[in-house]
Amino acid sequence: MPTVSEQMRLLSRGVSEILPEGELEKKLEKSLQDGRPLRVKEGFDASAPDLHLGHTVTLRKLRQFQDLGHTVIFLIGDFTGMIGDPTGKNETRPMLTPEEVQANAETYRRQVFKILDEEKTEIRFNSEWCASMSSADVLRLASRYTVARMIERDDFQKRYRAGTPISIQEFLYPLFQGYDSVALKSDVEVGGTDQKFNLLVGRDLQSQYGLRPQTVLTMPLLPGTDGVEKMSKSLGNAIGILEAPEEIFGKVMSIPDELMLTWYELVSDLDADAMDEVRRRLGDPGENPARLKRDLARNIIAQYHGEKAAHDAEAAFDRIFVEKGEPDEVEVRTVDAAEAVWIVKLLNDLGLAASRGEARRLIQQGGVSVDGEKVESADLELPAPAGRRYRLKVGKRRFLDVLFE
Repeated sequence: MPTVSEQMRLLSRGVSEILPEGELEKKLEKSLQDGRPLRVKEGFDASAPDLHLGHTVTLRKLRQFQDLGHTVIFLIGDFTGMIGDPTGKNETRPMLTPEEVQANAETYRRQVFKILDEEKTEIRFNSEWCASMSSADVLRLASRYTVARMIERDDFQKRYRAGTPISIQEFLYPLFQGYDSVALKSDVEVGGTDQKFNLLVGRDLQSQYGLRPQTVLTMPLLPGTDGVEKMSKSLGNAIGILEAPEEIFGKVMSIPDELMLTWYELVSDLDADAMDEVRRRLGDPGENPARLKRDLARNIIAQYHGEKAAHDAEAAFDRIFVEKGEPDEVEVRTVDAAEAVWIVKLLNDLGLAASRGEARRLIQQGGVSVDGEKVESADLELPAPAGRRYRLKVGKRRFLDVLFE
């Protein structure tokens, strides 16, 4: 392993907080002395089907720990995902079904190794220990934290003062997340700044169970494409890492200019010297911001789809928006012929919308067209005899031809 100072120089880069101060350095020293890698954990609730760029901010930090020789635990919250993390929410989230959580968890498994080293990653599910808890076990866990401590959480405070209901299940969420750290005996937990309270609960519970408390490392939150809220699939301001390259390119080109430095710092893979050049260009009044966005879009796409896909996506963007044309090549999908197909179901089945609800929203927002005609109603049914072909357009950049046979 590199020296402690070399590790700290890398691991502290871009971090919001390391709590308690100085503890990570001591753990790295002991790790070198004992020849034992640190166990570094992050949990992801499988509450949505895709990982987006916001998730990659912490995942890239986990990869740094791996590159330094430490063990990363990618924890899928299949149990806590059914409850739903109340962080930042102003109302109780609906519980997901086990089937929904499992389907989402499987997509996480496929996507995470775009960033993490599979050979150095433990994938765990918190249903391994949470699902087997008896009622008495849950009561014992609940007895280890007070209502007063829970109300210290900023979002709980706001809801309490506003008279907005807070369910008991939402109080249980931080406890279950904290107990994950007990079950996994984690040395470090990584998360976004909005997770600080939950991560510190993990420290408290580890102490109460006689374990050495984990060090908490928080990372900045990536603003979404709207430039207002943090990136979130539910807010419609996210970019999935496995979205079509053309879609990613167009979405990056749409972000507000003032986000560029933050995005470069959080989701590009540029080294320190290259970032200094980006800062210089951003400060140059003669620099066209669109050029910097193009460079950023290509960099992001290359990380998850390769260099060729990045250049092809830029060329497609120019054809559609600069030359006002359509792509030269459009993917064709075949579907079994039928008397008629419901447009909402078709968009969902083809993967053009993550759910039927999202398909409805896209149509309501005027973002869907068939053969160049905007779809005005989510009730539309398309005749679908064998041999019929339609060109679907979703958003400004996604094209797909569907052939019925």
